[in-house]
Amino acid sequence: MHWFQFLIMLPFIFAVFVPILYKTFTPRIHTGWFVLLVPLLIFSYLITFIPTIANGNTIISSIPWMPSYDINFTTYIDGLGLIFGLLITGIGALVILYSIFYLSKEREELHNFYVYLLMFMGAMLGLVFSDNVFVLYVFWEMTSVSSFLLIAYWYEREKSRYGAQKSMLITIFGGLAMLAGLVMIARSSGTYSIREMLQNVDAITTSNLFIPAMVLILLGAFTKSAQFPFSIWLPDAMEAPTPISAYLHSATMVKAGIYLVARLTPIFGGSTVWFWLVTGVGLVTLLYGSVNAVRQTDLKALLAYSTISQLGLIMSLLGLGSAAMYFGLGDETVIYGTAIFAAIFHLVNHSTFKGSLFMVVGIIDHETGTRDIRRLGGLIHLMPISFTLTVIGGFSMAGLPPFNGFLSKEMFFAAVNNAAKMDFFHMGTIGVLIPIIAWIASVFTFIYCMILVFKTFRGKYKLDNDRVVHEAPLGMLISPIILGSLVIVGFFFPNLLSKYLLKPALTSVLPVLSEAEVVEHKIKAWHGFLSPELWMTIGVVVLGAILYLNLRKWYKVYNSYPQSLTFNNLYNLVLEKMEQISGSITNFYMTGYIRDYLVYIIGFLILVVGGSIWLLDGVSFDSSNDAPATFFEIAVMIVAVVSAGTVLFSKSRITSIVAVGALGFFVSLFFVLFRAPDLALTQLVVETVTTALFLLCFYHLPQLRKEISRIPFKLTNAIISIGAGAVVTIVALSVNGNRLFDSISSYYENAYELAGAKNIVNAILVDFRGIDTMLEILVLSIAGLGVYSLIKLRLAKEGSDERAE
Repeated sequence: MHWFQFLIMLPFIFAVFVPILYKTFTPRIHTGWFVLLVPLLIFSYLITFIPTIANGNTIISSIPWMPSYDINFTTYIDGLGLIFGLLITGIGALVILYSIFYLSKEREELHNFYVYLLMFMGAMLGLVFSDNVFVLYVFWEMTSVSSFLLIAYWYEREKSRYGAQKSMLITIFGGLAMLAGLVMIARSSGTYSIREMLQNVDAITTSNLFIPAMVLILLGAFTKSAQFPFSIWLPDAMEAPTPISAYLHSATMVKAGIYLVARLTPIFGGSTVWFWLVTGVGLVTLLYGSVNAVRQTDLKALLAYSTISQLGLIMSLLGLGSAAMYFGLGDETVIYGTAIFAAIFHLVNHSTFKGSLFMVVGIIDHETGTRDIRRLGGLIHLMPISFTLTVIGGFSMAGLPPFNGFLSKEMFFAAVNNAAKMDFFHMGTIGVLIPIIAWIASVFTFIYCMILVFKTFRGKYKLDNDRVVHEAPLGMLISPIILGSLVIVGFFFPNLLSKYLLKPALTSVLPVLSEAEVVEHKIKAWHGFLSPELWMTIGVVVLGAILYLNLRKWYKVYNSYPQSLTFNNLYNLVLEKMEQISGSITNFYMTGYIRDYLVYIIGFLILVVGGSIWLLDGVSFDSSNDAPATFFEIAVMIVAVVSAGTVLFSKSRITSIVAVGALGFFVSLFFVLFRAPDLALTQLVVETVTTALFLLCFYHLPQLRKEISRIPFKLTNAIISIGAGAVVTIVALSVNGNRLFDSISSYYENAYELAGAKNIVNAILVDFRGIDTMLEILVLSIAGLGVYSLIKLRLAKEGSDERAE
């Protein structure tokens, strides 16, 4: 295994030892100090790749997993994967450091927390570095499972369970859709490797599966990255502890969909459908998130909707930038490629200021005991450091200087203005709406950022509890201070980040760009007084400030929208109706009678199998190649039929048992006639043992009643019985008369050469079907352990009852 694959698996490996460390060292040492080493080690290792990747190189490593199916664990490190890997491990290290001081080692089950966190970290690393689409999908679903466990960490709370369930249902639905899309593009391109797909784009774009695959893959990306209308899961996921919210919803999980869209832009970019789906959904999400963030009274809910808004901004930039693939090489590629550059830049910026804000909100909740904005205020003098960090993060999110969010927001305005000038993709009709929607959403972004900063820290002190509010301890402030510092450093030295990380990532998303064209992408804070971006920003600040200062006058507009028409209400209604319908169906067929269950099962078999044979004209009898039946075979068959009939009509248990045993013994005679003595001996042993067991069991049962009433004739039973027998007989005769494939018996004839076994049956069971046999033994072992446990529990209960008496 290459060192890089080992580091991806390191979080999973270390997670195994977390419970041991927790039991051994708690409460002396917080478990997080041990876990912190994992992201620090991986982050340090990834940093060493920066010079190599910045020079335009890539690193590929592969280890076999299922080589017969062309599925291997191949890692591919380029600019895009590296920037995500650094965010995953860098933010992860800061989150773990923050959680050491945030989560009590006495009151919290830290071993569960860190096991889930490491699982998620490893899954995200595997996702962004996987080259094989099916390996990527495995890690994709692992992020859904681990995030479900993280969101439900406080599982005793109903809201935590609800939020975890909602995120799981929505993201798993998207993941299954994405899997279907990945299968389609793999089939179209003839490969499972993303790198090879990029080299064979023409085969995918000309395929009939191109549009269906695109839509299905985008469903997976939109659900994971909380795009409209699937964004409803993100606010409910805020019931998780703050370190989880800071990690999942600022830098990692919600960015997985962003990564997928960026990674597959070279395949689908340049398509009208891709452009409008990604851009349109992104802009709607941007507007939806920013408008709804203003109405929130819970700080984490406000940040949740702000995250939705910012994710929509990044997604829309990826959609706008995909227009660069329409031209190939040329000046237009550089112009529209700026949007992709801005998307990657804002992705980094968002991780820094949003991670810092989540941690500060956690500090406020930790120190004041509430996140309700209506109860907060006047904290500026009590928590000056937290106030400073909130100003840095909030103003950066609002797009104000001197913070990194200002730079990427200006680039966003430039991108939407460039898009309005497009003369392709039908932009001449509604393209003018793109900068308008972007500007309106930015106004609301400014408003909720001001609410976050000033409603929390300015004004009168309103807390009515007995808490003594003070600044958080230094340990809890280290992580947000580091992120806040990066927000400021990112404004003054953006091109340092651009040279080593952003430009290599840009070439990964837009491989059509030449090295000279990539160099043209420089980040500048000043574009002159005549630049439209500057005046759009001034307009945002002016109108946003006016609306914020007059918030009470127009805030009631939100109350005019009926809550019954919200997507959350629709989701709850669908779940409720599904439970009612499924309950009705279950109550209909779960009658408690075995007879009814057999009617359903056998009736379904008759309809499906019999109907398929009838519709597909599958009935075909050909006995020309059959061996003639001998007198002994006919005689044994007649006796077997008579024995089976005796079981049905016998009024004595002994007679029934003897008839069942006789049927088994005559079946063994068939094996003798067919020259299979080993099977005959096995059948004889089995029948002897089962007959003895039947006799032993029936000996202890009560006697049958002598007055046996006449069983009435039931037409349903007759139809089911005759139909099942007819279908099975027809299938058996039709199969015997139709040989679509050569028999595999000739392969097993070489059992001695292939397996060194002189007995072909033993060779099949032990060698050719070794795994199947092993699993059968495993099932029997599990069943045996279950029976043994039940017996032990019953004996223990009886013993305790006797002692109680």
